[in-house]
Amino acid sequence: MRLTDQTLLDEDYRYCEDIIKQNSKSFYFAFLGLPKAKANAVYAIYAFCRIADDSVDLGGTRSEKINALNRIYQELSLFQDEKELDHPLWRALRDVFTRYKMDIQPFFDQLKGQRRDIDFTIPQTMSQVEEYSYYVAGTVGLMLLPIIASESEQDLTQQAISLGVAMQITNILRDVGEDYRKNNRIYLPLYEMESESYTEEDIKQARINIGFIRIWEKMASRAEALFDDFQEVIKYFDKDSRFQVLLSARLYRGILNAVRDNEYDCFFKRNFISPMEMQQIQQETKVFASAST
Repeated sequence: MRLTDQTLLDEDYRYCEDIIKQNSKSFYFAFLGLPKAKANAVYAIYAFCRIADDSVDLGGTRSEKINALNRIYQELSLFQDEKELDHPLWRALRDVFTRYKMDIQPFFDQLKGQRRDIDFTIPQTMSQVEEYSYYVAGTVGLMLLPIIASESEQDLTQQAISLGVAMQITNILRDVGEDYRKNNRIYLPLYEMESESYTEEDIKQARINIGFIRIWEKMASRAEALFDDFQEVIKYFDKDSRFQVLLSARLYRGILNAVRDNEYDCFFKRNFISPMEMQQIQQETKVFASAST
């Protein structure tokens, strides 16, 4: 590769890095220690998912959202056909697909998940929550798998999906109020809400009662079980990625405790992991990762 080409590629990856740095401090913090090529690949994948998500969530009419998502779909189809696209994201992803044994299908599935949000309907059951979570987040685990488990002989597909689903359920439990206020969406399963006599009006009024806490904790327990399933197989991931992947999972899991510490106020409080807590989780993760080798 000529120096000018490498310089351009470095700039493309910086574009992707800026997106993750601006939008997810916890992910950026977790993956900083990866080898450069792997970190760059993570940044490019995150940038793709963020751009797709923003095309749906950053306002506009239904028609405008569909058109924006269709443009990404068309570009991804051209990318699949080996067409060169003059944009930092696609140039970076081309390098990722050259370096690693990537599968294009999770990228298309991610767009299917974003399409569901345009014509959103409240999930009826927890199974439907998990199906949706596969499309918008389990797919991310599959995108990352060839990068962070490139040397593994184990089939880690289900665990990669489990991590993404656990993170998405955590997102749902963190953003109950914001999702309703900004996008008029309720991701709590209707069956569970009806079982606890908890209504849309309760969400509108930000009522934190025993019924809400039971729904919240039931979903949190499922997320924590999925985090546990993932942690059980961490030893099969690449040695140079094991700690960073586990750290990302543990930082995300920590959000659940942040909500609990705020007395389940996921309506108005922004529940996050403080820098001090990040450092503590980092140290605990180092100990666990070392013991898992």
